[in-house]
Amino acid sequence: MLQQLVEQLAHGHALSDEQVTAAVGQLIDERMSTETKADFLTALARKGETTGEIAAFARELRDRSIQPPLDPATRAREVLDVCGTGGDRLGTFNISTTVSIIVASAGVTVAKHGNRAITSQAGSADVLEALGLKIDLEPDEAARSLRDHQFAFFFAPKYHPAFKHIAPARSLCAKRGRRTIFNFLGPLLNPARPSAQLIGVPRAELCEPIARVLQSLGVRRGMVVSGEVSNSATDVTNSTAFLDELSTLGETRIAEFYQDRGFATSVMSPDGFPIQPATLADLAGSDRATNARIVRNLLDGEDRGPKRDAVLLNAAAALFVAGKTKSLVAGWELGAELIDSGKAQAKLKELIAVTVR
Repeated sequence: MLQQLVEQLAHGHALSDEQVTAAVGQLIDERMSTETKADFLTALARKGETTGEIAAFARELRDRSIQPPLDPATRAREVLDVCGTGGDRLGTFNISTTVSIIVASAGVTVAKHGNRAITSQAGSADVLEALGLKIDLEPDEAARSLRDHQFAFFFAPKYHPAFKHIAPARSLCAKRGRRTIFNFLGPLLNPARPSAQLIGVPRAELCEPIARVLQSLGVRRGMVVSGEVSNSATDVTNSTAFLDELSTLGETRIAEFYQDRGFATSVMSPDGFPIQPATLADLAGSDRATNARIVRNLLDGEDRGPKRDAVLLNAAAALFVAGKTKSLVAGWELGAELIDSGKAQAKLKELIAVTVR
């Protein structure tokens, strides 16, 4: 079946929903060869994934995930995820993970979906573990944490067991220098089914299609961003780099939708915020221990430099997407207040205390 679909994709023909269902069934079949799976994923990427194909893969894989038993009260609230796809390879610290804790301290229910590092030195799972949180909560434990503490981490391998049969093919594609559809899918597969999402992507042209996918999956409030890093901030000429975050180093491309406002695309300048001059090096991260220290310093209010600006800008967007504030400017101000009042630091300590083994 996969070999037949490779031929179809080679001729530029998109997959139907039924074909995606069949393809996923074979991708997670341990009897299928790694080479055949990798050839299929490569052919799909070479053709270029359509919005419909990405949505169909996301629906199929979400349906195969382990579902946490969220109670009706949690479901009735706006549940937010803040996540980047990764892949920008710019070496920044864990901005979205820091933002998640700040937003939770505002009373927003945050279902953080993530994994260990794939394209960076420290993924969200790595840094949260280094901070002292238990990352591999059982589904009922995660549901309770989400209900009682407004935060839970959903460790991707625990909720997507079938992925272990896809991982070798992804690794083979990476060795061949080929990306796959799974570079896009991570933030779309949160088993908690968040109603609001802020997603960062590493290429500006991905903002609108990924936002359209989110909308088709039933997300009520969504924003997909890709932040430009200006040449002056990278010391690189004749090229443009993009963060999978809102950028304090250049303009940010945005695609967003809300139930009461429809769908829109825009370009946002950071000039409207009190951002300090900075370069990409000012946002650099490192290994899990270093990144955990960076997160603590930010949440404690000790670091008031460019890293704080990056966190506040992304927290502003997250608070807005969650419906907590009416504008990004108000979100920036609330984020700063949550740090300076000690609420963000207190939320981290609370989460460590309730999830410790």
